[in-house]
Amino acid sequence: MFPIIDAAVSLGGLIIPPLFDFVKKKFVKSENDTPERTMGTLATTKPEVLGDYVKGYADMQRAAVEFFNRDVIGVPSQFIVNIRAAIRPIGVICSFILLGGMAYLILTEGMPQLSPEAAECLTGIRVSAEAMLSSWFGHRIAISK
Repeated sequence: MFPIIDAAVSLGGLIIPPLFDFVKKKFVKSENDTPERTMGTLATTKPEVLGDYVKGYADMQRAAVEFFNRDVIGVPSQFIVNIRAAIRPIGVICSFILLGGMAYLILTEGMPQLSPEAAECLTGIRVSAEAMLSSWFGHRIAISK
């Protein structure tokens, strides 16, 4: 039962993100009416209005950013920014250490005799570490055109 769970968690984290990336690039076509295409068309057909279009588009983007950040007051401290940036790498490093330690103990000491509750808890920890690692590696795999 446990190898099936381990395989599902590990393969799911490795396969699902690139699969969504592939489906998005293969079947979801980008619209033809993008700002870049409009600017390209204006540059060749009516270059005199290109400046106004770019200014209007920049103002629209600025308004969208201001609306998105409407609840943000001030700038978070650099310490908070660094902690938030370090959460995922620290989790991945801890998962590597945890799984490596488990593998080392099993290889050197043999399979320990645990109570059912302890074995269940250890399985949960192991599966969580595997999920974190496979998710991290899965998000790094990209299928590009």
